[in-house]
Amino acid sequence: MPPGGGAGVPTGGGARVTLTLQELRKARADAAKAVGKPGPRWEYKTRINCAVGDPDANCDTAASACTNGQLQAVVLRRLVNPDGTPVPDDRGIWSEWGVTCFPDLLPGNTLPSLAQIRQAFRQVNFTKGDLSIQPVGNVTLVNLPTYFEATWPEAGVGPDEIDASTILGYRLEIQPIARSVTYVYGDGNTSGPTTSVGGSYPDGDIRWTYKQPGVMATRLDTTYGGRFRLEGGAWITIPGTVEVKGSPVNLTVREAKARLYNNG
Repeated sequence: MPPGGGAGVPTGGGARVTLTLQELRKARADAAKAVGKPGPRWEYKTRINCAVGDPDANCDTAASACTNGQLQAVVLRRLVNPDGTPVPDDRGIWSEWGVTCFPDLLPGNTLPSLAQIRQAFRQVNFTKGDLSIQPVGNVTLVNLPTYFEATWPEAGVGPDEIDASTILGYRLEIQPIARSVTYVYGDGNTSGPTTSVGGSYPDGDIRWTYKQPGVMATRLDTTYGGRFRLEGGAWITIPGTVEVKGSPVNLTVREAKARLYNNG
């Protein structure tokens, strides 16, 4: 039996459903022992477990299937000679060996972990939400419905924009997605979380009526989810969200007073 072999459950693509920790540790130990010695050795590489023909759904599974902070990965291997050339038979061709949640245990693994992706997501310079308010001029009246609309300025990385960086030699693209927003009215009241972006008078569905005068520190808080891809591959949903507090917008609430005028 070739090094690192073992019985397994075959899949449609020829790979085993799982690789045991024992097999992975043996593969790593065998690779270390083979350095500088005669005879063929296994060479390994890994890729995210995305099925050909339906990458998006299976890539999302790859991000949620493991509980150890790793992306579920397909392990490929081939048998090579000491000089690095593949052996002249089928074993010298890259083929799928199995699926694992522990790609970090294998020699030749270069996949970033899901934990590293999530850390990169948290470090994105997210756009802070802003508010457009009516009546215009950031001045309203007690007992007058005030309309709010969510906006995102140009600064930072906003909803559906792309943040590109490099991780372990891969081009990493992260796309923030606004999962929900919360409207903070500054008087202790809020609306949300909601997916509504509000709107202007008279059709906007996010509005608030103040009962007392004062200066209200309003803001829009955004809950960002996101997705990522490596080297232009399939998009993968990033588990979890990040809440970004918006930039405060001071709204002056005034009390209207009725006056009688003598026009005589």
